[in-house]
Amino acid sequence: MSTINELIQKIDELKPISRVTSQIITLAEDSKSSMSDFANVIQYDSATTANLLRTCNSAAMGLPRKVESVRDAITLMGLEQVVDLVLIKNSTDNLKTEQPGYGLDEGALWRQSVASAMLSKELCQKHEVANQHLVFTAALLKDIGKVVLSRFVADEFKKINELVENDGLSFREAEKQIIGVDHAELGAMVAKKWNFSSKMISIIKNHHLTDESQKNDLETAIVYAADTICMMMGIGGGADGLAYHFFNEVFSLLEISEKDLQIIMASFAQNLEKVENLFTAV
Repeated sequence: MSTINELIQKIDELKPISRVTSQIITLAEDSKSSMSDFANVIQYDSATTANLLRTCNSAAMGLPRKVESVRDAITLMGLEQVVDLVLIKNSTDNLKTEQPGYGLDEGALWRQSVASAMLSKELCQKHEVANQHLVFTAALLKDIGKVVLSRFVADEFKKINELVENDGLSFREAEKQIIGVDHAELGAMVAKKWNFSSKMISIIKNHHLTDESQKNDLETAIVYAADTICMMMGIGGGADGLAYHFFNEVFSLLEISEKDLQIIMASFAQNLEKVENLFTAV
């Protein structure tokens, strides 16, 4: 069996996206979705509702009173934060395991994914992006391909690393050359199998801007920038580290100056710690 075929089969070993999570992601991809649309999906799924209320009522959340219902949570925290919490809680189980091929300990890929999603949301707000939930979700799941590819990268790491160090290839380019597929392409295959929208699939596939034309696509550029900032901060930086191409023109497109970067990095660590504490506590 070829490596590619074996990888495709391993996609089926991932914990599948639940029906309610799939419905929420579909709503997140539609900028016309209302608060009632989200509330109705969440409140009729008992497990999701229980998890949401448990999270909202944890000491780490610090809300002024107990949350008794989904609509109560939305009223107290706002629709945006409720949907983000549900997506983080319901769609990231696959990201929590150790990824030895990438030198990532248990939880490291989850932390990087959540950080990227949070930074993407900040950049979306700055640029008044209409479909912020879509970008948030794409950033959250952009590295799902690493979960499938990790063992193969571990087996071929020496060859991949030699191409990075000696030939100046990015880690993704070296993956592609040695294995035949890179983690972004594989992530897009997972997204397609899970019936995500074509836009979501495109962002996941191109989050390292392998397609030059995607540099001018605002949503994809935002996910790339968020991912890059995380790597610069050392969040989730494993064996691939900073072995990726840096496109300064994307930061110019997004109007992120060197001073802006410093401000983002200085303020972000505290926000990420709050989210980590929140999900550790429940």
